[in-house]
Amino acid sequence: MLGIAPQAAFHVSTRGEYGMRLMVDLARHYGEGTVSLHAVATREQLPEAYLEQLVASLRKAGLVQGKRGAGGGYTLSREPRKITAGDIVRALEGPIEPQICTAEGPAVQNCALQPGCATHHVWMTVQNNIAKALDAMTLDALARTPRPPLKETKRV
Repeated sequence: MLGIAPQAAFHVSTRGEYGMRLMVDLARHYGEGTVSLHAVATREQLPEAYLEQLVASLRKAGLVQGKRGAGGGYTLSREPRKITAGDIVRALEGPIEPQICTAEGPAVQNCALQPGCATHHVWMTVQNNIAKALDAMTLDALARTPRPPLKETKRV
């Protein structure tokens, strides 16, 4: 592999996609009290067990808080206008890094081509633009997007 790290491009997995949908749903119900994961799973047609896994990461990142017992559920830990898509993606997917040499945070020196890589500028530009786009989108704005009708799923 010529000293190039095996990790490749930035990719948003189902963790990021489902987690974003969970957070938008919580934002749509912000100020109404706690929201159960069962209600979110039903509205968003997502597996409740998977949402339980995601909410643990979102709690750890300080984006949601939970209440146990009767009337329990989850709420955003702060106003939807103060949480960005970037916050959510980082909490669920980790740092935004289209290539290992562009990781957010402390510099990673895993590439034998650094310093002096001719394409490093390309990957830094991609990383900066992705981060800037995600950090510019607030949950408040996403929650105001009209909700498309969900298709009925047939159970076998």
